[in-house]
Amino acid sequence: MAKNSPHGNNELCPPRRPNVSRSANQLVNVAGHRLKLSNLDKVFYPDSGTTKADVLGYYAQVAHVLIPQAARRPATRKRWVDGVGTAEKPGKVFFRKDLENSAPDWVPRQILMHKDHVNTYPLVNEAAVLAWFGQVAALEIHVPQWRFGPDAKPARPDRLILDLDPGDGAGLRECAEAAQLCRELLTAMGLEAYPVTSGSKGIHLYAALDGNHDSTDIAEVAHELARSLESDHPDLIVSDMKKSLRNGKVLIDWSQNSEAKTTICPYSLRGRTRPTVAAPRLWDEIADPELRQLELHEVVARVKQGIDPISNLGLQQPVEDQPEAVDRLQKYRSMRDAGKTPEPVPLQAAKDAASSEPTFVIQEHHASRLHWDFRLEHSGVLVSWAVPKGPPLEHTENRLAVMTEDHPLGYGSFEGTIPQGEYGAGTVTIWDAGTCLLEKWREGKEVIALLHGRPDGGLGGVLRRYALINTPGMGGAKNWLIHLMKDPPDTDPQTQKKAGEFDLSPGADSAVNRLVTPTRRAKIWSGEALDLPAPMLATAATADGVDFSTSWSFEMKWDGMRAMAGVAGGTVRIASRSGRDVTQQYPELQELASLAADGSVLDGEIVALDKSGRPNFGLLQRRMKLSKPQDIARAMKTVPVQLILFDALQTSAGSVVQPLQHKPYSQRRESLLTAVAQGRHIHLPPALTGTLEEALITSREFQLEGVVAKKMESRYLPGKRSPDWLKIKDEKHQEVIVIGWRKGTGSRSKTLGSLLLAVHNESGLRYVGRVGTGFSEHELQEAAAMLKTSERKTPPVKNIAATDRRDVVWTTPKLVGEVKYAELTADGKLRHATWRGWRPDKTAKDVHWELGHAQGSGLP
Repeated sequence: MAKNSPHGNNELCPPRRPNVSRSANQLVNVAGHRLKLSNLDKVFYPDSGTTKADVLGYYAQVAHVLIPQAARRPATRKRWVDGVGTAEKPGKVFFRKDLENSAPDWVPRQILMHKDHVNTYPLVNEAAVLAWFGQVAALEIHVPQWRFGPDAKPARPDRLILDLDPGDGAGLRECAEAAQLCRELLTAMGLEAYPVTSGSKGIHLYAALDGNHDSTDIAEVAHELARSLESDHPDLIVSDMKKSLRNGKVLIDWSQNSEAKTTICPYSLRGRTRPTVAAPRLWDEIADPELRQLELHEVVARVKQGIDPISNLGLQQPVEDQPEAVDRLQKYRSMRDAGKTPEPVPLQAAKDAASSEPTFVIQEHHASRLHWDFRLEHSGVLVSWAVPKGPPLEHTENRLAVMTEDHPLGYGSFEGTIPQGEYGAGTVTIWDAGTCLLEKWREGKEVIALLHGRPDGGLGGVLRRYALINTPGMGGAKNWLIHLMKDPPDTDPQTQKKAGEFDLSPGADSAVNRLVTPTRRAKIWSGEALDLPAPMLATAATADGVDFSTSWSFEMKWDGMRAMAGVAGGTVRIASRSGRDVTQQYPELQELASLAADGSVLDGEIVALDKSGRPNFGLLQRRMKLSKPQDIARAMKTVPVQLILFDALQTSAGSVVQPLQHKPYSQRRESLLTAVAQGRHIHLPPALTGTLEEALITSREFQLEGVVAKKMESRYLPGKRSPDWLKIKDEKHQEVIVIGWRKGTGSRSKTLGSLLLAVHNESGLRYVGRVGTGFSEHELQEAAAMLKTSERKTPPVKNIAATDRRDVVWTTPKLVGEVKYAELTADGKLRHATWRGWRPDKTAKDVHWELGHAQGSGLP
């Protein structure tokens, strides 16, 4: 970084002036900001004699490498105002989140809303902030794995961290051994690991992420990685936090990937008895038997020599829609020294160049771990993946393929040995090579390539068609799956293109299976091969409001959650009405994969049955709210769910996919019953073709919600509400938006008394009354906790009567629930409303009146 950069300003401590005590207050200029320094001779580290002046000098000299790691992250500080003390008499430490009232007004800051409070955090965006930290004895700087985004809200994490913490009887040497094992797995996932000796007892490993995954997902993957390593190396590694299990072992603490957790920032000092540093290290150093923690003067010396092993991790941001290449080989060249490696290293930027016969090469690479490099010519370069177990030669296998940097076309003929110490050190031989035809290229998402290799090549001298599918949920945007497609094509691949011929089973290689749980793997299949549209919606009606003498079919109305289900590669993906992926919440519905062919897209309702076998929305709510795999696994035993299927948008037989959206309802129903079998959790109840009255009698007999009437000739209109589908309910139900709540009294004094409700009409949001009955004690407590996080000062709806506004706590109108009611009042309020439950599958914008204007004069 340039010396005149604000990150690199080293002019912190002024030169010692004659006749001025270093104990006196001094006003200095740091990167354009004025700061008063005092007590520069104060000893912060008695064992080493390190003073405040030394601390200020250290942070000045490392500012340009520390700030990229901390910028725009909320900084929590640990302060030792009287120094760290000694082992016998430790100094008093203060843990500080909120910005001190005494902070200079030029310190950048950001407000962060927690669940039950608000904090204002300083941001380490410039060198002057580090100087102020030194002045107030904030020796340690702790930050989370995410940054504030441009909207001043927390963005998704840009890095993953593993904290290797030795238990009693283990030390840094064992941590280094564990770090090497972690590195191997992270590399297999396409993640480059950056080690940091923590300055305390252990080692931190960082890996850059693309910003497309939330903290929960990342923590889950990190947890699976830790458990996998514990399984393979039980004498060295433990993933459980219990101290009793850690003797002589290294804990892989995965929990610091939580949104709420922080970790010591790279290059931060530590409040130990000596001035150790959380120091980024080279992997060669980690392998050194004499590895130890570094102190501030050693880190300063390294930084002056230009050693910053973690620089690639600083200020990384996801690159979206990156234009096709000004220089696609820039990264390739930056990783190689043409004077040390026999690999081709072009001096100039690669230019896109179409080839009459695009090429491919698959190279066997004996590096630190044997893998195969799979390279396809595209846009003037060899787009490359590392395949740890080699390209699959059986249709039943999927294998991990990790996208790497683009390589020059000249690499297609490279064989040789890359020297030790260089990137990719090891022997490279050509396993197969030849020409390829790219049948599909969806940048960053999907590639289908027909390969024609050598007669004696590893592909067996026959045409092979491979599909590569990006699976970012498996650990990052670089992770793909490679699959050998069925039905080997003839010499004219254009005649062989058949929709839906993928067989993308989730049977990935064993290393990936150990890293990813089945429920998470189900989530990975993001539907790129199968689009799940929004469901078609029915219009509310009454039994006497429509002429049903024409051709109609009648289905029962199920009291559950609408769901679209797709089957791809033996895996089921499920989306809610709003399009939210809920696959992982209902693992038992993976049964559908054995009952319907790949390529099927089906419409249905997820329900939970009570002891009498009737759908119970209250029971289903217990499952709708769960997200943790262990909670879901437990709930499956007590509240199993069922999927009621009633329509088919797409089915398949063999490799032939049959789109059905534009077919009439009668044909879609026939296809559904033919293509899908019933199972333990999958059901296909019959549709009735008699009269509406007969259908309503059946609904009442089974105590169901009502009936959905569908015209036999109706087409499927995704996301549209159509009069060709009508819902006729025996009970009046209405989805509502919660806009406020009243505090409870008596037994409800600690929760709430009632909720204030609204519904959208043509002119906007309209108040429709209150609901105070139908809640269990647990639901009251849950509602009170949920609503406290969305409080606001003003009512979100105008013209609410003063009697209804009294003692109300207003909330942001985003939470959706459902009520049962007797009728509408003359002014459009819900009479005798009873709470049925929350609707997390719905959004506020979806909430409109169930009944039409003809249903009552009171309807607004």
